[in-house]
Amino acid sequence: MASYASASFMLLLLLQLWSCSEALPRGHPVDPTCPPEWSSVVAMSCNHGKPPSCQPPAPHIPVAVFPYDVDPMQFATNLEFTEAEFFLHGAYGVGLDEIAPKLALGGPPSVGSRKANLDEVTWRIVAEFGLQEVGHIRAIQRTVGGIPRPLIDLSPHNFARVMDEAFGYKLDPPFDPYVNSLNFLLASYVIPYLGLNGYVGTNPIIDGYETKKLLAGLLGVEAGQDAVIRTLLFERRGEAVPPYNITVAEFTDRVSALRNRLGRCGVKNEGLTVPREMGAEGAICTNVLSADKDSLSYARTPAQLLGILYLTGDEGVPGGFFPEGANGRIAWSFLGANKSPGN
Repeated sequence: MASYASASFMLLLLLQLWSCSEALPRGHPVDPTCPPEWSSVVAMSCNHGKPPSCQPPAPHIPVAVFPYDVDPMQFATNLEFTEAEFFLHGAYGVGLDEIAPKLALGGPPSVGSRKANLDEVTWRIVAEFGLQEVGHIRAIQRTVGGIPRPLIDLSPHNFARVMDEAFGYKLDPPFDPYVNSLNFLLASYVIPYLGLNGYVGTNPIIDGYETKKLLAGLLGVEAGQDAVIRTLLFERRGEAVPPYNITVAEFTDRVSALRNRLGRCGVKNEGLTVPREMGAEGAICTNVLSADKDSLSYARTPAQLLGILYLTGDEGVPGGFFPEGANGRIAWSFLGANKSPGN
């Protein structure tokens, strides 16, 4: 009996390890520093003692995905594509077309993105974020279906334009996100936070239990990514960004002000420091996490997000990160006859 139980345990362990080793399509670079024994420890840490209760309670409304859930969640894929391409290229020098080509659904590759000159710690964070975005896109497509990847401009020229507009004059030399870790973190400050805003805004308008579970999982990781980026920058808030002699804190203030201006709906983003009355409970001027007077995350609508991402302040005028416009029925609705699923 003991030998049978031991064999059963080993079979279960092998099945668990096999399930964790499934590679992404066409594979991706494997971290050679990962201790191989960790997988075994993780596998043996569960199912100890009596069988656990792993299933959530039955939903109050037993509908997995409502028809009106689909468009808002598919719209979010535009930002997930953007983050995936930016982080993957920054860490690995390749994007979805090499890591998980089927997820692009035939959309064009991003332009201008490239491998960044990152220190080891920043590289590890960026690589993890990029691979997380692959999972996000896959989860959205599995739950509500997908939209093709839009044309995404992640060129140094485009990020230089963002910073120039944020400061109101041309930085000299032009800002380049790929030249070092600090610049890449500042460029990362520009985009992922918008995904967080979008998910907070989407939550009240979806109802399916699978859709809500998906959104909660996405929001949790997007918020975590934003917190990591802001914390890394907060540690260097008083440091001057070479060669501009402008502090990290001022960069974040200016980018936040630009997003608020392009979003056209008041303050929904703040830099790393704020006047004390805008800080948590009006008692502190540090601002590691951007939040409202009740310390709740700000929400943005698709129109507000597109105005920012297009860098035009107008959801009907593409540009910026989406030169040809974002994809999906919501984005197309703002473009009228200029864009449709058949164009």
